[in-house]
Amino acid sequence: MQDTVVILNPAARGARTQRLRKQIEELARGSILCATTQAGEAEWLARHAVTEGYKRIVAAGGDGTINEIVNGIAGHNVTLGLLPLGTMNVFATELGLPVNDLAHCWNIIERNRTHRVDLPRANRKYFVQLAGVGLDAQAVKETSRAFKRSFGPLSYLISAVQIASRTPPVLGIESEDAVASEGSFVLVGNGRLYGGRFPFFKQAVMDDGLLDVIVFKRLNYVDIIRYLQDVVFTPQISSPEVEYFQTKHLRVTSDESVPVEIDGELVGNCPVEFKIRAGGLRVLTPR
Repeated sequence: MQDTVVILNPAARGARTQRLRKQIEELARGSILCATTQAGEAEWLARHAVTEGYKRIVAAGGDGTINEIVNGIAGHNVTLGLLPLGTMNVFATELGLPVNDLAHCWNIIERNRTHRVDLPRANRKYFVQLAGVGLDAQAVKETSRAFKRSFGPLSYLISAVQIASRTPPVLGIESEDAVASEGSFVLVGNGRLYGGRFPFFKQAVMDDGLLDVIVFKRLNYVDIIRYLQDVVFTPQISSPEVEYFQTKHLRVTSDESVPVEIDGELVGNCPVEFKIRAGGLRVLTPR
């Protein structure tokens, strides 16, 4: 496919890199294949591919790679394809892609069935699946790449447990759709899934033009972790200590230095303003 660029993150699966790269080269024969060498390069490659006139950009990597590429193509008339190679592949799972079958994923890219999904933004950075202010962002901040390679998704849980003894920050919640004005931890979703296959955002639809927000109120971290289990394993959020709402605009502030993550990548600290562009991203899906 001469109108297609495949951007590969070779670090996505560590020791399996060479075998995976060979498989992708065979699948994507006739397309341009670019491999990244450092963080942030996927965004630059995607932006360059857009200026060169390519119409399909394929992310061969995990959610972090997808995030970089989306920030390179946002606002342009191009389509995103996915070859999921990451640790959890949350966005690909949300879209219904067969995350363990690269050949099938490439067939989906070749069929060229497109669907428009919403494109949220945290300050000036776009994201596709989720964002967090507080606990999970702090866990991302304190989880080294070596630790992540050794323990995978478990590494974040280990970091969260280590953080649990600390005092959470006080976050200001500003949205016309929110009841709570303060919280200790905020999650923002575009789809239903968070942290893998866990359905955190029960009412989320990726093309409804709305952000789904969960605010954990003035709780300590041990209580937050306990309530996280309730959020995951109950069909509806009923606890008075947890607020769920949908909105087009949210601003989170704090007097403290509180980190913010999007799609598992740190993007800075509060204050952070969340907005959403309805139908802002065109993706290739099986449906």
